[in-house]
Amino acid sequence: MLALKTILIGLVWPAFVFSSETRPNIVLIIADDLGFNDVGFHGSGEIPTPNIDALAYSGLILDNYYVTPICTPSRSALMTGKYPIHTGMQHAVLYGAEPRGLPLTEKILPQYLEELGYVNHIVGKWHLGSWKKEYTPLYRGFISHLGYWTGHQDYFDHTAVENPGWGLDMRRNMSIAYDLHGQYSTDLFTEESVRLINEHNTEKPLFLYLAHAAVHSGNPYEPLRAPDDEVDKFEYIQESQRQKFAAMLSKLDQSVGAVVKALKNRNMLENSIVIFTSDNGGPAAGFNLNAASNYPLKGVKNTLWEGGIKGAGLVWSPLIKKPARVATQLMQIADWLPTLLEAAGGNRG
Repeated sequence: MLALKTILIGLVWPAFVFSSETRPNIVLIIADDLGFNDVGFHGSGEIPTPNIDALAYSGLILDNYYVTPICTPSRSALMTGKYPIHTGMQHAVLYGAEPRGLPLTEKILPQYLEELGYVNHIVGKWHLGSWKKEYTPLYRGFISHLGYWTGHQDYFDHTAVENPGWGLDMRRNMSIAYDLHGQYSTDLFTEESVRLINEHNTEKPLFLYLAHAAVHSGNPYEPLRAPDDEVDKFEYIQESQRQKFAAMLSKLDQSVGAVVKALKNRNMLENSIVIFTSDNGGPAAGFNLNAASNYPLKGVKNTLWEGGIKGAGLVWSPLIKKPARVATQLMQIADWLPTLLEAAGGNRG
């Protein structure tokens, strides 16, 4: 049995406190290229996000929460607990054929959790290097992966178009998942996450890292995609790209609800920590062929303005002693690793 654990977030003051006598399940959901103004709990009424909002309003809204301007640096910080400048990941995103990745000398979150008895799964995007197999998830603490190694993919054909080449990038562990062609990525990742929860041995704690493709734009030939029946729900949005974006976000929100429901059905929810975070600011106003919104913040993805680095973040858990509030303490995406390690009964030092 674990002793009572007190987790401090922020540079000086505690933002939230967990209390648990057993190692909690951890579900970390990351939304790709989500804008600050694309969630209801930040005041947006254009695109409903009821499942995400329910977690926010009954959990803890992180109101002073920061990420990095682009994907690979944020994910490296999340996995290592270090600012990207200390791992060499600060400059740009990784491309599929690029001969580098998150250094193998870095011990990352699932490897720490594995030592504490966790069963670790990743679903969705990796984007921390794949030029050698040692850089891929199954060699870095995860026991399964359904998803992709690169920075983006088409939501139906699962190819990644990168200058100067392209290729199929939907993988089941180390193999290409040819059989998933034509199936919508967000639905695939949701179904896989629910399956993993349903089949999990509850005698061991679960770490599920659900790194969605949504709402990142896909390939240039059709960057924003969702099932037609989902797009039709947003006819009130006049701008066509924003309408498709809304459908993509709606699918993402439904995914959050399905994962929480699966935890509840397995009687795992009462001893779980659920985190929802963006990875960088939204690519607004057509940047990267996307249609995110960072209002009222200035700037977009890939900039150091608030619109590029202020994240949408929340944490929900029955283990939070003082839930249903807004935390104004400063937090950065690198803070998750030491926080979660202490919540899991490890040493955050």
